[in-house]
Amino acid sequence: MKFPGAILALGAAASAMIALPLLAQSQGQNRLPRECVAEIRDLCAQEGARDSGAIRECLREKRSELSSDCAAQLRSRMEQRRSGAGGARGAAGLVNPYQALAKPDRTVIYGEHQRQQVDVYEPADAVEPLPLVVFIHGGGWTMGSHQAVQTKPAFFNDAGYYFASAGYRLVPDVTVEQQAADLGEGLRALLGQASAIGFDPGNIVLMGHSAGAHLAALLATDPAYAGDAFGAIRGVVLLDGAGYDVAANMAEGGPQVWQIYNRAFGRDPARQAALSPITHVGGPDAPHWLGLYVAERAMAKSQTEALMTALAQAGADASAVPISDIDHSRMNRELGTEAGAAQSEAVIAFLDAVTG
Repeated sequence: MKFPGAILALGAAASAMIALPLLAQSQGQNRLPRECVAEIRDLCAQEGARDSGAIRECLREKRSELSSDCAAQLRSRMEQRRSGAGGARGAAGLVNPYQALAKPDRTVIYGEHQRQQVDVYEPADAVEPLPLVVFIHGGGWTMGSHQAVQTKPAFFNDAGYYFASAGYRLVPDVTVEQQAADLGEGLRALLGQASAIGFDPGNIVLMGHSAGAHLAALLATDPAYAGDAFGAIRGVVLLDGAGYDVAANMAEGGPQVWQIYNRAFGRDPARQAALSPITHVGGPDAPHWLGLYVAERAMAKSQTEALMTALAQAGADASAVPISDIDHSRMNRELGTEAGAAQSEAVIAFLDAVTG
């Protein structure tokens, strides 16, 4: 449920308060709940905000997208600060909304850049090789973090899956081709440590949100990126992606979409086609696909249904499933929570069927 404008009603004074640092209270006082911290992190990760100033700016612009509980917690912190109840500034530290709710059990490094790593979260007391879910974050190819995993590690671990979150370098420092190559290299590095980690190297499911869904689909339709690891991809879960046919999306998505896609894919039709997963369908595609999309988001609907239809016609097991009463960010953020029951149940049913 969205916060229905109560923060907006605070007016200019509230806006000024939101622009102040988010304070973690000193010892003996409450901090923001970790679920709220994760929600802020996820919301602002999509805007590329990583330092305190950028986070404040993000919240000023996007505060209405917070849940009612988190918005109320923030308002309480603002009121405490305004009344002086928050304690001395020097005794308080900034909340870091990028701190993961769960600490990875290990990190696999596959390159020299700090983003070229994969965090792995392991089920407790696993005694036999279990399937692995590899998550690829979104962010319009230009931002986002593999550390923004919300409650996914615990959710998938509890369901009997290893969970990994893959980092990759970002546009404009690299191209989308290099991003896909990063992820392919990360997948090969994971497979190289399968026995040490404990997952089943022949039972991997890729999952991506938004731009991450595009990259997951590209890896699972064009073997050039994953190379020897391609055959290990048993299935793919796409969370509200809309970049499976780049040229069509640029033509139909409006000025804002065109700008985002132009930064990532440029204007060369041949390059746009080469980076469109739908172009590669009919080759050695991954065998099982689940495309979830926000029912009310027209471009996600058309792109997901087109890709799933093409895959099915080429012989893959592929389904497009609409999720209602949700938005693009919540499709990802609420996966594994009670609020995200629809997408959570669909994903687990798919995984159980695909991985046996």
